[in-house]
Amino acid sequence: MLIYLLLAGFAGGFINGLAGFGTALFSLGFLLQILSPLEAVGIVLILSVFSGLQGLWIVRQQIFENPKRLSRFLLPALFGIPLGVYSLSFIDTNLLKIFIGLFMLFYGGFFALRANLPVFSVRAPIIDRLVGLVGGVFGGAAGLSGAIITVWLSMRPYSKNETRAVLQPYNVAVLGLSVLMLAASGAYSLTSLIYLGVVMPAGLIAAQTGIWLFKRLDTAQFRRLLIILMFVSGVMLILRSLTGL
Repeated sequence: MLIYLLLAGFAGGFINGLAGFGTALFSLGFLLQILSPLEAVGIVLILSVFSGLQGLWIVRQQIFENPKRLSRFLLPALFGIPLGVYSLSFIDTNLLKIFIGLFMLFYGGFFALRANLPVFSVRAPIIDRLVGLVGGVFGGAAGLSGAIITVWLSMRPYSKNETRAVLQPYNVAVLGLSVLMLAASGAYSLTSLIYLGVVMPAGLIAAQTGIWLFKRLDTAQFRRLLIILMFVSGVMLILRSLTGL
């Protein structure tokens, strides 16, 4: 159990530090081997938030320089989250995850093999808001708030820090709200908090390693990384949805 907890912390923290998203996709596979789904998701959400706060610090300047850009994504997401939660009463979340996974798989696979990456340079505030809203709905329904916004940001002509200045606070805010909702419902027990005490230090240390590597990537390398991670995340999400792991 200790090995699985540490591996979950290292995997989730590292990918969050490196890319600003993906904690759940890389951690849940380990945690679901030893914990119930509710315990595993609750721990991953807290790990996502706290490892994400470290990533926020390195792009704080870009956040303060253009808060309107972030608000275009984040404010609609706050309305999308309750819509996603409400949709749980009439949609199959497993099918939703497979659909999102296939989208990530084909998008990442197609562009990962191309020499030139897609760039959408036209100013598109309406699309920004729509992406933010859909991400919030996906976050409330399936805990996948980062999927659609990562795809969109990987096509925008932003620097790597500007991209992260949207992606990181967006995920921290959406997942932080999810933590509060879980806590209010009594999802966190003393046992799960003890497990969290093992996962968290490993995750925070690994996040620093990921941040160290992020700082050494240029913008083109970071955009390529996001697209490759879309492909890998799509594969993992589909396999987990089909196998229940």
